[in-house]
Amino acid sequence: MSCPLMKQNESTIDRTIRVIMGIMAFAAARFVFTGTLSTVLYVIGAIALVTGIIGFCGLYAVLGISTRKTKDKENV
Repeated sequence: MSCPLMKQNESTIDRTIRVIMGIMAFAAARFVFTGTLSTVLYVIGAIALVTGIIGFCGLYAVLGISTRKTKDKENV
């Protein structure tokens, strides 16, 4: 059961890029940077990973953007 307010609005490519960016942000925060910048990268990485995994971006929803292609059910 899914929430109607949280329909997926990210394409597969968009989701893949977000997951890769999230992993890279975590790696940079862990191995390259320290202090405040490290904390900021952990937060950015977490947001990127979560949105990439669930396929929903709140900012996209607010702006009315969707990169996900949907099939037209009338033509199927």
